[in-house]
Amino acid sequence: MSARRDLIDLAHRAASGSASAPDPLWAALTVDASRARRAAVLMLFGALDEIPAASDKPLAPADLDVLLLERAHTLGSHPGQVAFPGGAIDARETPVQAALREAEEETGLDTNGVEVLGTLQELGLAHSNFLVTPVLGWWRSPSPVRVVDYAESAQVFRIPVRDLLDPDNRVMATVHRAGRTFDSPAFTVNGVVVWGFTGIVLNGLFEQLGWAVPWDRSRVHPMSV
Repeated sequence: MSARRDLIDLAHRAASGSASAPDPLWAALTVDASRARRAAVLMLFGALDEIPAASDKPLAPADLDVLLLERAHTLGSHPGQVAFPGGAIDARETPVQAALREAEEETGLDTNGVEVLGTLQELGLAHSNFLVTPVLGWWRSPSPVRVVDYAESAQVFRIPVRDLLDPDNRVMATVHRAGRTFDSPAFTVNGVVVWGFTGIVLNGLFEQLGWAVPWDRSRVHPMSV
């Protein structure tokens, strides 16, 4: 499958330090590494399930989806935001181990069906002072997923990549906080807005993979936090 090959190639380039420069917004995702807590997220891609993409545009890859979740709206940190499964790295735990453990705890994922392709550039999540390692995975044997704890997650879902790439679903999310304005690439899919850290990471990933298509960055979607 060409999408899996593209993901493997990117993981290899990241490991060797030869990956192309990501979205410039990635550079803004910085924290003080000496004080930041470490975390990892699982970016899990797999062959599209029985639910087809809503978009009918001929965008590649057409037969791929990615696992996401919507955080509970009652959480004190990033409530209601769409995110990759993941969380803090425990003592004596690698980023890969943490990403898989957290994904299992949050979504019920059977991690035996996940092929870990590699890790990508560490990124800062300044609002909560985390230094996050994205772990790139391929879902070679998909398993049922669900909300395990509604105190943590509102929903767990798989999003067709074609719907994420569709220019009609692309906006710039804008939020005003503490007298400052923060903008991020965003995706309006599945009745939610994928923005902030997750939107920036997905946008940068698609650019690196060569999957991205032009979209109207003047379309603004105000967010409330």
